[in-house]
Amino acid sequence: MSLIDRLDACARFTPSKYRSLMIAGKPLGHVDHAFAETLTPFADVFTVREDTVTLAESLKTAAARTEAVAGVLETLKAQGMFPGWRGEHYPVSESFYETPLLTIERATVPRFGTMGYGVHLNGYVVRNGQLHMWVGKRSMQKQTGPGKLDQIVAGGQPVGLSVWDNLMKECGEEAGMPADLAARAVPVGTVSYLTERAEGLRHDVLFNYDVELPYEFVPTPTDGEVDDFYLWPLEDVLQRIRDTDDFKFNAALVIIDFAIRHGALKPDDPEYITVTEAIRVGRSAAMKVR
Repeated sequence: MSLIDRLDACARFTPSKYRSLMIAGKPLGHVDHAFAETLTPFADVFTVREDTVTLAESLKTAAARTEAVAGVLETLKAQGMFPGWRGEHYPVSESFYETPLLTIERATVPRFGTMGYGVHLNGYVVRNGQLHMWVGKRSMQKQTGPGKLDQIVAGGQPVGLSVWDNLMKECGEEAGMPADLAARAVPVGTVSYLTERAEGLRHDVLFNYDVELPYEFVPTPTDGEVDDFYLWPLEDVLQRIRDTDDFKFNAALVIIDFAIRHGALKPDDPEYITVTEAIRVGRSAAMKVR
């Protein structure tokens, strides 16, 4: 086991297994062949061909597209699909900063392979000169990654909420973090990945933040999404990422990024070059460069 294994878990994509999702003439996602066939009966909304799934061009506005697709998804939900239905809408667009062409239920995003976004907060403590990190254990009731280890705070980025406001909300809901303490968080960049998971194709960008916390602060689970919190030396966190798959796949990626930025992963480590290249350009791209 190694850090590279964790990076490889975020870079599993076989293009031949998918058809391009076309919306308003733009390729905005990837639909696997089985799900594409599931959409075939809804010919007034989707045109399903051998290599593409195209949203009806007669749907000219974001509102019309959203309503039409929602009707299809509600029907499929009633048939037993999408067990992790959240009641949250995510944007579908070419980039995070463009007006969405439509919005779709969060649980269905991986089935369409469209871009998803989230916020992750690294909460750390410096004790006797040594970095410690707060780690959350996800509830066993979570639809994705039940029981997995995670950041102190992490959550999806829904429509209608700024990244900062979403982070502040999640800090209070997941960790019982006072607003003045949460407001110390500093944006430190993003990590992204395109990978095949049980729930579908995850094509995500995570907005990452760091916050140095006072030793006397102890996070408290408040919304049922986290069962417990642990404060571990960062070296122990990295070792657990190397030796096990206890961490949620994307949380491991965020922690590796943190370790590089804070000097916990050093140039003498035999994985250093490969890992730093992969964090910078993505695992698949780094493999091509080498």
